[in-house]
Amino acid sequence: MARKKGLAGLSLGDLAARVGMRVPSLYSYFGSKHDIYDAMFAQGNDQFLQHIRARRVGLPAEPRARLRATFHTYFDFCTQDPVRYQLLFQRTIPGFEPSPGSYAKAVEALRLFREDLADVGLVGDQQDEDLLTALSTGLVSQQMANDPGGERWARLIDVVADMAYEHVTNKQRAQRGDPP
Repeated sequence: MARKKGLAGLSLGDLAARVGMRVPSLYSYFGSKHDIYDAMFAQGNDQFLQHIRARRVGLPAEPRARLRATFHTYFDFCTQDPVRYQLLFQRTIPGFEPSPGSYAKAVEALRLFREDLADVGLVGDQQDEDLLTALSTGLVSQQMANDPGGERWARLIDVVADMAYEHVTNKQRAQRGDPP
């Protein structure tokens, strides 16, 4: 239903009718509409964790290739389902905040991202992590906003990953005092 009408268009009346219930009966399963969003948030993060874990098998050991693969993993997952992307990675529902249990799944996904990049020495500090997430999320946002279902920004994944790789590794060399 959210895929048809958007997250904000999700109505308890429509949901109840779809599952053959009346709205008051939904409250025996969910305390509020935000509880439904929370269940969707948890389910989406479970799907994201499955996607990450499936793609981790056979990740390249070479750092540049690892970063490219990580960007592709995120991009592919996000562009498969724009509504799920909005729920998991944007703040589109006023007043919605995931429960600690649901949010823990998102934190686990971020931990796996950090681990994959730390394994090849690519994340040294918060600024590096912020840069990498901003770049990968920017590609996804541009793709969905300007060429849904196309490849305009998908074609840039490796270019952007390479730019980020160069920036992070040059910064690390400078911090160690290595010659340019």
